[in-house]
Amino acid sequence: MNSVEIRRFVDDDWQGQHSGLWDVWREVVSAGESYDNDPNSTEQDARSHWLLPPPFEVWVAVEDGDVLGTYKVGPNKGRLGDHVANASFMVSTRARGRGLGRTLGEHCLDRARELGFTAMQFNAVVSTNTVAVRLWRSLGFIIVGTIPDGFRSTKYGLVDFHIMYRSL
Repeated sequence: MNSVEIRRFVDDDWQGQHSGLWDVWREVVSAGESYDNDPNSTEQDARSHWLLPPPFEVWVAVEDGDVLGTYKVGPNKGRLGDHVANASFMVSTRARGRGLGRTLGEHCLDRARELGFTAMQFNAVVSTNTVAVRLWRSLGFIIVGTIPDGFRSTKYGLVDFHIMYRSL
C-alpha cells in the first residue's frame, strides 16, 4: 500500500479523477452487505450521511487520483459520552486484498488518539462481514454485544450484527 496516500477529504475527492468517494459509496452500499443505507441512495443522501460536519473528520485513501477507500471518525455520543470515538469504513473492491482496510484502520486509531478519544466503538459490524470482524479483532477490538437478526443482508437474509469496542 506504499503508493496509496491517506489524507483528509477535500471536495474534489467526491468525484475523483476517475473514481471518487461517491463511486466507493455506491459500490459498498448497493451491495447491501455492510451498511443499512438504502442501496438506491441518492448522491445527496450519501453526502449527507458520510460528510458530517465537525467534530467528524473524513479521510480518503487515494492512488493515482482514484479514491479506493475512506473512513469517517468522530464522537460516538454527545456530551458525557464524547470521549468514545466511532468510525465507519468503506473500501472499494478494486483495493480489497491489498491491506487497505488494515491501513485505514490503523490510521483511524492513531487519529482518534490524536483527537483525544480514549476508546472506540463500532455500533453495527455485520456478522457475515467476516473480513471486517477478523480485521477489527486483530486490531484489538472485542465483541461486547451481538444483536440477533439485527441486519437484513441482501445475500443471507437476517443476520446478527456486533457491537465492537477497544480502549485507545
